[in-house]
Amino acid sequence: MVEISIIVPVYNEEENIDIFVKSIEKVFQNLLKSYEIIFVLDPSSDKTEEKILNQIKNNKNIKLLILSRKFGQPISTIAGIENSNGNYCVVIDVDLQDPPELIKEMYNKITNENLDVVFAVRKSRKGETFIKKIISNLGYKVINSMSDIAIPMNAGDFRIFSRRVVNELKKFNEKEAFLRGMVSYVGFKQSKIYFDRKERTLGKSKYNKFTGSLKIGINGIVGFSSRPLFLMTITGFVIAFLSFIFGIWYFIQKVTGVITIPGLSTIVILISFYSGIQLLGMGILGEYIGRIYDEVKQRPKYILDKKINFENNKTHD
Repeated sequence: MVEISIIVPVYNEEENIDIFVKSIEKVFQNLLKSYEIIFVLDPSSDKTEEKILNQIKNNKNIKLLILSRKFGQPISTIAGIENSNGNYCVVIDVDLQDPPELIKEMYNKITNENLDVVFAVRKSRKGETFIKKIISNLGYKVINSMSDIAIPMNAGDFRIFSRRVVNELKKFNEKEAFLRGMVSYVGFKQSKIYFDRKERTLGKSKYNKFTGSLKIGINGIVGFSSRPLFLMTITGFVIAFLSFIFGIWYFIQKVTGVITIPGLSTIVILISFYSGIQLLGMGILGEYIGRIYDEVKQRPKYILDKKINFENNKTHD
């Protein structure tokens, strides 16, 4: 049993492993608490696995989970959490954009104030374009306007939470994991700290940022709200009402003998508009049906290929 588990999802990150481990070791030299680093590896084409195995030889606090295939960053994170052994759990990226030095501050806050969650909110985000920042802020606003729970603005997955929260997260069976939404759903006492997010130290992110961010956003909405379905119902009523009004107007013109000039462009625009609304509605409905289909199959969230250096783990209940 350790005090703090550090969960680190990785994929083709060979250049960051050594510097990340060195940073974590420095943090715990000052914090003086027992810890474990759990790397969760989506099978990679570079030397990430080799780098981690070399680190394990020098530091027995380091552990490695290797997934059977690429399940993606959200599920990799969940796999690490479910296999953790600490009284507290920290989720952090390996690229050092989220500074490991904050772990001490987050740990002191969660223990001194008797909290269950402390999440890190970005005051600034270096290395990101203005457009990306706008899209990110807009995405948070859309998710919060649609979701039934409040998702903290500008807070990623970088956070610390108690064993009580870990035990509740283990009860979730969703195949599409949205950690920040899941933690918000769990509730308990939560607080935040602010920090300036750094630029990536080495290399580039190997997870597809655009499709990954889009998928996370959709998961945040679909996984925690049925409001899009309600909005599509309202939209359907509005369009039906407008169509009814248009039909009455056309009928009056015919009865009164008003000459109307057929407008092909108008018809095309109306058909295109209604078709677009229908396709949007089908897409939204399809997301929910697809989610239900994935869940009822009861397939595992992830499959482990190897567990390395977990021999002495005693799992919490």
